[in-house]
Order: sequence, then structure tokens, then C-alpha cells
Amino acid sequence: MTIGVCAEYRWNQIERRVVLVPDSVRQLTERGFRVVIEAGSGMLASYSDEQYRAVGATILPDAESVVAAAEIVCALTFPHGIANRLNAGQVLITLVQRWKNADAVADLLQRGVRVLALENIPRTSRAQTMDVLSSMATVAGYRAVMIAAERLPRFFPMLVSAAGTIPPAECVVIGAGVAGLQAIATARRLGAQVSAYDVRPAAQEQIASLGARPIGIDIGARDTETASGYARQLAQEQLRRQQEGLMPYVTRADVLITTAAIPGSRAPVLVTSTMLKEMKTGSVVVDLAAESGGNTDVTEPGQDVILPNGVTVLAPLLLPAQLPQHASLMFSRNLAALLQLFVAVDGIRFHTDDDILAALMLS
Repeated sequence: MTIGVCAEYRWNQIERRVVLVPDSVRQLTERGFRVVIEAGSGMLASYSDEQYRAVGATILPDAESVVAAAEIVCALTFPHGIANRLNAGQVLITLVQRWKNADAVADLLQRGVRVLALENIPRTSRAQTMDVLSSMATVAGYRAVMIAAERLPRFFPMLVSAAGTIPPAECVVIGAGVAGLQAIATARRLGAQVSAYDVRPAAQEQIASLGARPIGIDIGARDTETASGYARQLAQEQLRRQQEGLMPYVTRADVLITTAAIPGSRAPVLVTSTMLKEMKTGSVVVDLAAESGGNTDVTEPGQDVILPNGVTVLAPLLLPAQLPQHASLMFSRNLAALLQLFVAVDGIRFHTDDDILAALMLS
């Protein structure tokens, strides 16, 4: 069975990652897969064509050649650049975001292309090594703090100097999933005072374990977590109480990082323009939910918004692509673990009797 990898930066200008790195290609070829890779696919992530050839991959000149040769096409994000070239019987594995690409997905399914959505990886111990969402959230949480540190016009840590003592920056993180927890840990390493909030009561202990101060808000609801561990969408009254409770923490923050997302839906607006207007001049907001609409009501996905009071709201897209070498490595390891589910007793084949593959397959 042949796996195809394309140079996604050729149709997505902000992408720098590659879906499979040479070490994972070696593992897959040893298990019996054939891997074809578009020339230059790993270039922006510091992986050369020579490294791929050395582990058994075949380098092809363009994406069209890769798609024609592959039975399984793997992509980081929905591959609009090649989707119309996929044919019946081929398998597409990617982060589909069906809510955003509904028409394109419907067209693929109608044409007989099998589509596996990586965002549907079950939250089970067996599937943990395949969880690309957690891996990319780890990268995004780390990178968000580094961006904030670059843009903040002051130090993160407390400094004692000949000019006197400079207090540490106040950092508030909203959402303590994987990205939020990584943001907390990174901000703490840089010396900031960190407070964090999550609507899920179970997250309070995780926040405290990283040395941050948990923010407790009574929103009048306890059932705030789905069976799969994600936050539930709140009713309007609960959202209003949440915003009111966050107000004093947001307004005294030097750095605000928001990570709240609801799978398959628009991100909740947790920070209003009224709250932002009360923040200190020079404060920085990094909205990690920008790709699904944003957690503030002034977020412009992919743009920097500077408010009249000097607060900067950053809404970066595809943040893991800014750390392409390690982001590619992590995604690739997850994907290689998933692809090895295709190895059956009678050889390599696509089969739906595996519970993980069945969960990923769209219909």
C-alpha cells in the first residue's frame, strides 16, 4: 500500500510542516508500506529529500504525481490544493474540520473517496499515541507564550537590579486543556505570575499542579464537561456569569492567552471589548481560538488588532507551523502509529473492524 505526502506549503502559504518525517517513513517502509513524497516537502521543516531517499521513500516531482501514485494521501490540514484530484477508492487522512469544509468533504464522499478525520481520534489509552490534536496543542500553547513575550513591552520575570525591583508580569490563561496547560507551564518557566481558568472543575487541580492560581467562578452549572473530556457549550446566562467573573482577572493582566474551543463549533466569546478596554496599556492578548472564530469579540483571524488603549490582540493561524521541525516530528509520530493499524494478519489493507479507524471514517 502506497502512502502519499505532498508539499503543503505550495498551496498553503503559512504552512511549514511536513506530515511525515524521515524516521517515521523508515518505520513505515520496514512494515511494508511504500512512501512517495513530493520533492521539497520537508524543506521548510529542515528535512531534505536526501534524508527521505535514505530511508526508502520515492521522491516525485509534483503533487499530481504523488496523488496518482498513492492509495493513502496524508495531509496536515484539509488539502484544498489536491482534493479534486482524489478518486474513488483512495483514502484521505487529515484534520478535516468538517464544519468548515462541509461542501468539499461531501464532494469527496460522493466520489467514493474514504475520508478519515484525525480530530475524531478517541480519547482512549490505546489511541493516545495517535492523538495529533494534543500534540499540536502542546506546540501552540508553548508558541503562544513565546509570541506574547516577544510583543510584551516589559519583562516576564521579577528582576532585582540597581534600578530597583521590577515585579513579574501577570499572565492569565483561559482554558486549561492541553494548549492551556502548556501555556501555563511555559509562562511559569519564564517567571510570570500565572492565573488560569477552565469551566471544567477537574481542571482546577491540573492548574494548581503547575504552580498557577486557579480562578474559581460560579456559573450556576456543574455539568460542564462532555464524556470525551471537552468543555460543553454554555447557555447564555452561564456565559454572562463567566464573563463577569473573569473581568477583574483580565483587566489586571499583562498577558492574556485564550485557548477555549468546542469541537465542531464556533469558539465561545469569553472576553468582550468592554473587558479589553479596561486592560492596561501595552497588554498583549494571544487568541489561540482564532481559527474557529476567536475567544474575543474583536479577534480578526490571522491579524493583529491594536485597540485605542494600546492593547494588542493577536490571532495567529496555524500556530504549530511556526515551530515546524518539532511540530512535524510530533504529528508524524502520531500518524505513523495510526497507519500501522492498517497492517493486518493478511497484509496491509484498509479495514473498518478496528474501533479507532471506524471512529475516524466519515460517512
